[in-house]
Amino acid sequence: MCDTLVALPEATREGATIFAKNSDREPNEAQVLEYYPRMRHDEEYVQCTYIRVPQVRETYAVIISRPFWMWGAEMGVNEWGLAIGNEAVFTREPYGRRGLTGMDMVRLALERCRAAREAVELIVRLLEEYGQGGNCGYTGRLYYHNSFLIVDPREAWVLETAGKYWAAQRVRGVRSISNALSIEKDWDMAHPRLIDHAVERGWCRDDEDFSFAKCYSDRFYTRMARGRERQAYTQRMLEERYGDIDVAYVMRILRSHHSDPDFNPSRGSMGDICMHAGGVARPSQTAGSQVSVLYERVPINWFTATSTPCISLYKPVFVEAGLPDIGPEPRGEYDPRTTWWRHEALHRRMLCSYGRYAPALKSRIRAVERELLREAEELRAKFLEGGVDACDLLALTERAFRESWSIEEEFLKVIKPGRCLNPLYALYWWRVNRAAKLPAGAP
Repeated sequence: MCDTLVALPEATREGATIFAKNSDREPNEAQVLEYYPRMRHDEEYVQCTYIRVPQVRETYAVIISRPFWMWGAEMGVNEWGLAIGNEAVFTREPYGRRGLTGMDMVRLALERCRAAREAVELIVRLLEEYGQGGNCGYTGRLYYHNSFLIVDPREAWVLETAGKYWAAQRVRGVRSISNALSIEKDWDMAHPRLIDHAVERGWCRDDEDFSFAKCYSDRFYTRMARGRERQAYTQRMLEERYGDIDVAYVMRILRSHHSDPDFNPSRGSMGDICMHAGGVARPSQTAGSQVSVLYERVPINWFTATSTPCISLYKPVFVEAGLPDIGPEPRGEYDPRTTWWRHEALHRRMLCSYGRYAPALKSRIRAVERELLREAEELRAKFLEGGVDACDLLALTERAFRESWSIEEEFLKVIKPGRCLNPLYALYWWRVNRAAKLPAGAP
């Protein structure tokens, strides 16, 4: 489950578009942060997660965050300031066993498009030609359709799909999406048979009775995912600060556990924006997070490259500079050499002592983050003036990762696991850790 949001220039303090997403996956489903430069291609096809599609002559530079076992990306940004995130949505249309995953379409659009409207049109063409499908579960079976928030420095679009049917809505001001269809009748573009198909299936009487969200949604799975609840919360948070939204406020939204002000991971819920896994009713946790300030030139992108943003440091990343060496690519088993698993070991050690240690950890992270926010803006200004180069941008990214590792090492030395009072919760995490081959007391 995921949450994605945007604030257009008229809604932000700095007058620049802000895009953000939390990607929620299984707790052992490590997420990879990657940079690919602009490239020329001679190969005829590109292999996506399940199928291959024709390759283009040139792909644009991208920074993406993806589940380690997939080709496609949960979220990312390209050299033109185009940012995209997708959401699982559950509909009445049948799910394809093979096709492009929503993550495949995110990556293809980032690699091939310069602007939001162009990306909408490309994804619609991909739907028509290849369809969407394939198992998107890491350890189990999970099939769904997709919605997308597609953003560039000037405009944003919500594209929601149900099989081959779709509706697209241009964003006005602020907008968020989650794991539920949200477009009713007020779309700007749509599949030509969107209404006719619903009438033929008996989901509505006529166009007056039609609502895309109501007609096409699978009510049971949509309710279980609690996407409408989370979308209402993030939308309200954006509207409350309309005209004064900044990066720190958006990060605060992505870190929120709004269902419980005295949050403890064992009492979390599918209604949390920063989600912590906890069992059959809550099998997902936030595996990665992105916030991008989409300036017309040199956007500043903030990635955790780790799970649980509430206790993670956002690190500044510039497409113009790429990524430093942040360690090996994480997989589905514990590897202390990787950025993702190093943080995850800290998170899991805190599961039953979160209330004791989280306040100090958060305070330490926020202090470093405030300095990084200031330095990233100053460095960008100098870069635009020609006073620094891409190596200086890359050096800031590298230092941010090193500071994050240092904080994690500092707290791992003092944090004690604590005693879990909920035996089912403790059993769940024992099984998850065993599957990840995470040694007791690691690292």
